Amino acid sequence: MSSIATSPPPQSPMEIPKDPFVRRVTKKLTTKEGWFGSYNFGFLCLPQFPYGKNRVARVPPPFYSLHADLPILLAIVCGFQHSLAMLAGVITPPIIFASELNLSADYQSYMISASLISSGILSMVQMSRIRLWRNYYLGTGLITVVGTSFASLSTASAIFNALYADGTCPSTTAADGTVTRGACPDAFGALIGTTLVCSFLEMAMSFVPPAKLRRVFPPLVTGLTVVLIGASLIGDSGFLNWGGGSNGCQERPELPSIFHLCPTIFAKKPLAFGSPQFLGLGFLSFVTIILVEIFGSPFMRNASIIIGLIVGMIVAGATGYVDSSNITSAPAITFLWVKRFKLRVYGPAVLPGLAVYIALAMEAIGDITASSEVSRVEVDGPEFDSRIQGGVLADGIAGFLSGLFTVTPMSIFAQNNGVIALTRCANRKAGYVCASFLILYGVLGKISGVFLSIPNPVLGGVTTFLFASVFASGVKVLSYIKWTRKERFILAASASFGLGNLLVPTWATYLFADVNNPSTALSGFFNSIVIILSTPYLIAGIVAVILNLIIPDDAPERDDVVHSTSPAPGYVDSQPGLPMLGKSTDVEKTAGMEDEDYKARVEPSEGVSGVSSGVQARTTVLEA
Repeated sequence: MSSIATSPPPQSPMEIPKDPFVRRVTKKLTTKEGWFGSYNFGFLCLPQFPYGKNRVARVPPPFYSLHADLPILLAIVCGFQHSLAMLAGVITPPIIFASELNLSADYQSYMISASLISSGILSMVQMSRIRLWRNYYLGTGLITVVGTSFASLSTASAIFNALYADGTCPSTTAADGTVTRGACPDAFGALIGTTLVCSFLEMAMSFVPPAKLRRVFPPLVTGLTVVLIGASLIGDSGFLNWGGGSNGCQERPELPSIFHLCPTIFAKKPLAFGSPQFLGLGFLSFVTIILVEIFGSPFMRNASIIIGLIVGMIVAGATGYVDSSNITSAPAITFLWVKRFKLRVYGPAVLPGLAVYIALAMEAIGDITASSEVSRVEVDGPEFDSRIQGGVLADGIAGFLSGLFTVTPMSIFAQNNGVIALTRCANRKAGYVCASFLILYGVLGKISGVFLSIPNPVLGGVTTFLFASVFASGVKVLSYIKWTRKERFILAASASFGLGNLLVPTWATYLFADVNNPSTALSGFFNSIVIILSTPYLIAGIVAVILNLIIPDDAPERDDVVHSTSPAPGYVDSQPGLPMLGKSTDVEKTAGMEDEDYKARVEPSEGVSGVSSGVQARTTVLEA
């Protein structure tokens, strides 16, 4: 018996499956679908013509939800739009701070770069959704980018005034009474050091249930606060820069003051405050924003503020108002801590700083709610509450870290919700791209030099619109209230302080002027009170919170309506004989009524034979 040896069949080489992550990345980078998807970029980039017969309704692209697969190019384009939408808001506060403290150009350039870098880093923290324990999170998990808060501008101005008044910061007084402030970087260090400590309040508030926070800080309080922030910024910064500057030249002091002309007599092309040339430059930037809103594509409309700056900058450069020395002196590459400030806690600023963080927490709750709505996620329930909690916590941590980054407090920017609505993209990948662009803008120091070279009138025309947008956001929040008697009363009482302070800024300046030789602690307390009373939104917000808690709610209105069954004494019917619609026509004969009087009331008079049957006409008898 012989056996036939059979060899096993040849085996094909073992096929090792690719890693799913590698396969997804490869497909994303090598396919048209991965780069472009099905997004209609024509809708995003082509201008619109809203007038005439040729107007065409464009079909919007699909909505990319929070966890959708986002094409690479769309992530880059949308992230770039988000960065442009918030760019003006991020650079404006450091420019204003540096101007008020008369800091040198290298400090100003650094402060702009630090704000941009910090905004990018802290936006990534805010957009994350890191679970800490149980139902507590860090971040919102939405496109909630953060930037330098406007809420600290008015408070900072009052703090700087106090530091110059008590001699902490240098200043000189001319023979004509004109006060010239010297450079005071230590004042900025006191500001960021104090706000760094106060940020713990917002962190603690993040663990309070959102329902209780909304009970103490309803839309009436938050809306009025935002309205007054926007209004005060228009008057303190926007319109002053539009006219030429806010560094003292608006007073038109006489020579030899360097602020005899704006921005100073040493500028490349100085002019008196309010000159037609200055007003024209600001108006050009302002009108550009309007034209972009009318005719621009969604991409341009999202970047209308920057386009207004660019157009104004081009015209100002062509007419000789741009000083390029700031661009030349700016470093090519920079980062955080290239310039440093002495951090310290300024006692009188603690109470105002705590009030600022309360306002930031309320602003964060409103912005997170709006972001949730526009992102088409839940706006109620445990998941939504966890987004509020995580967002407020990240906002407080951002305030702490921003102080370490030599930047004033950061807050969530509301204008990016408009970008989400226009681009129809709520995916966080676009937000992370936006944050990367902001960091890049800050690292490239020459970009900060360009922003620093923007003439005051151009900046003023743009920031006036920007601050007015803040005002409009507050009005929108106020539209949510029911306008009961209680709410109208609280609004009137709190606005009395806010608007009065806004129109007469010095009304509380001399409150404690007659107190002789106060101690250091008492003097600091007095300064703290004056700072609060001198900041419109702080005093108005405090009054609104207190009244909202102590004034009882209105009793619910009854649905039943009482109708009169007979005319009031002396009433004369304008059309005798016609029925009184909606009224009872029954007439009872009372004691003392003559038969003729009763008959006249129940019988129709002449000329009313056309009244349909079943309706009793009555006339009114005049009483002597």
